[in-house]
Amino acid sequence: MVSRKALTLHFLKPVLEFEFQLDQLQKIIMSTKYINNLVAIKNEVSNLYSELNIIKKYLFNSLTPLQRLHLVRQSDRPTTLDYINNIMDNWIELHGDRGGTDDCAIVSGIASLGGKSVVFVGHQRGRDTKENVLRNFGMASPGGYRKALRIMKHANKFNFPILTFIDTPGAWAGIKAEELGQGEAIAVNLREMFSFDVPIICTVIGEGGSGGALGIGVGDSILMLEYSVYTVATPEACAAILWKDSKKSPIAAESLKITSSDLKLLGIIDYIVKEPIGSAQADPLQAFKFLKDQLCIELTKLLGISNDSRKKMRYDKFRQIGKFYEDALPIN
Repeated sequence: MVSRKALTLHFLKPVLEFEFQLDQLQKIIMSTKYINNLVAIKNEVSNLYSELNIIKKYLFNSLTPLQRLHLVRQSDRPTTLDYINNIMDNWIELHGDRGGTDDCAIVSGIASLGGKSVVFVGHQRGRDTKENVLRNFGMASPGGYRKALRIMKHANKFNFPILTFIDTPGAWAGIKAEELGQGEAIAVNLREMFSFDVPIICTVIGEGGSGGALGIGVGDSILMLEYSVYTVATPEACAAILWKDSKKSPIAAESLKITSSDLKLLGIIDYIVKEPIGSAQADPLQAFKFLKDQLCIELTKLLGISNDSRKKMRYDKFRQIGKFYEDALPIN
């Protein structure tokens, strides 16, 4: 994983500053042999690290939806290719939609996970300004969704399970995208993903935004990293539409129910994948392990179900989303 410099979020600054000072103190202690009560000082520093981890745990558990959104937008958060590089035994990227384009905002290919051949498709953000321009900030064009569909059809033909990784603020909304059939490309993906015989596991690894996320988001099992968000529209866009005021985005974020715990409660996702203390960017290797373990569990479970049963379960799962019952109020 390439090292990237990220802006420090204001709610994390006090904790990170204290952690930095503690690290400096630790280095001084390790490099000095002649200090009175050295053992006692080491024990005290160790206790401070333990207390710091407790503070981090409480802090991250109490993040507001909008703070979570800002967290997953950080440039140092692992991307699709970071996960592919670290959880797959080996892999090769496949390019192009066979229609003349190769959208860099979507990456796809064939890989091996736990000895099983799989196909992967995911949104890819950039690591810096230059790469973000190349990747269009993870916002895929119609060609990107057609590339994804081509690879998924290949998986269905050769009986390879499909793994998708969702991390986009939304599909590219430029005029050119509409001219090339953005809505049609996403709609076709939705239809075709329901028809595939192979298992499909979708994971929201960062920001799952609008139809751009849904274009590769139909699956038998929907996973979501603990601090990720999944939303019909960004809180900023929602606030601008409803109140003509983007400053009301915190209210919009609360109302949209974008967090993993909210979406698990609503039955939209199936499993919340734990993140390390401080989120995936704090300890990427641990984050990779957590996701790999869960993907292997889900894959084994889905491969044990017949194709017809799995397709019916997939259909029923999405038909249930948004369904609710209401009872008439009793009349006294």
